[in-house]
Amino acid sequence: MQRTRGVVVTGASSGIGLECAKWLAGHGFHVFAGVRKEADAARLEKAVPGKISAVLLDVTDAASIKAAVKTVSQCPSDILPYALVNNAGITIAGPLEMLPVDSFRKQIEVNLTGQLAVTQAFLPLLRTHHGRVFLMGSILGRFALPFLGAYSCAKYALQAMAESLSIELSGTGVSVSLVEVGNIATPIWEKTKAVALELAGDLSESRWDIYRDDARAALGYLERLSEKGLAPVRVAQAIEKALTARVAKKKYTVGADSTFLGRVLPVFPPGLRQAILRRVVLRR
Repeated sequence: MQRTRGVVVTGASSGIGLECAKWLAGHGFHVFAGVRKEADAARLEKAVPGKISAVLLDVTDAASIKAAVKTVSQCPSDILPYALVNNAGITIAGPLEMLPVDSFRKQIEVNLTGQLAVTQAFLPLLRTHHGRVFLMGSILGRFALPFLGAYSCAKYALQAMAESLSIELSGTGVSVSLVEVGNIATPIWEKTKAVALELAGDLSESRWDIYRDDARAALGYLERLSEKGLAPVRVAQAIEKALTARVAKKKYTVGADSTFLGRVLPVFPPGLRQAILRRVVLRR
């Protein structure tokens, strides 16, 4: 009996996760699409009928993760649970001095701890089928932008997680790859702006004055990024390539900015790198 490879994609309700789910489902895989809302589940299953199974999954909830693993493990016998695409993530923006610690914790919990928790839960199942794990990284895991420090903290740490996991799992039949993306046109930038404005509204006028001009410049920069970003399907195509390769690479970069900036900026002296980023992002 020929079996279809099954892929679990977390954070599949929008952006990169949504495009990954639809693209992989349309190119020979069965996708278990992790979403948090019933409405998103119904919408996804209709997108590619018979090829997407929506799974309610909150990466910060242990019971939800356990239930998702159970659902995938009980899939039809003609589907082989083969890969995990750890895509779920959020962006919390704001000056680190004034970012509520609970907001910082949430950023780390979703983008870092959640990825580890889901990976731990699915590894026994993936190991049985010599599967593959993908962690969704970012070029902001190589250098940090102002007002996105919390996000970069999570992405920097995710690189370390990917490397450690890859070494630890070598010889077990499970490969680990970091997918490092550059500027992708997704709703995450609009959500980021909304979160930043909400934080600004919570700050007293005198405290916000310290960062007002720089924050406006940074938000403008994010708006320009959203207009120039690559289509999310480019990430889906890279993951398909990684899934069909005989041996998956340890790292995949998506976008010219990821390839160039990820290699060049990190090797600049810190003072020079920060001066460049101030000029580009804050325009000063």
